[in-house]
Amino acid sequence: MITITEVRNAQSLNDDNSRFDVEINHPEFGWIPYTLDKSDTDMTINNEDILRLIGPHFDYYVAPTDEELREQQENLIRGERNYLLATEVDPIVSNSLRWNDMSETKQSEWVQYRTDLLDLTNQAGYPYTVVWPTKPE
Repeated sequence: MITITEVRNAQSLNDDNSRFDVEINHPEFGWIPYTLDKSDTDMTINNEDILRLIGPHFDYYVAPTDEELREQQENLIRGERNYLLATEVDPIVSNSLRWNDMSETKQSEWVQYRTDLLDLTNQAGYPYTVVWPTKPE
């Protein structure tokens, strides 16, 4: 078991203060981020010791606003969309050899797929309800 003797910047992640983000001074790695969960059964680091070190010295949980939740969801959707553009679309449309080997019909399908991905943010219900376009075969 690793013994932790210093903590800093503890912040509760929920109303019942059973989860914390905290920095611990790890004996081998120095100050590192650590998420403490009272229900965690892994005893590599003793959470009870860390809780005692935190004591009453932590920032209390503040629930995210509706605006913050929406922004988080938008970031998730945009991140997934950007990943699909970078890994599925760009390698095809930016490679002139691959692109020129395709029929006009296939090229149109890829152009439409790219457009549909870019237009996700215009869908009704965005960012909570999104219909992902189907990738061309």
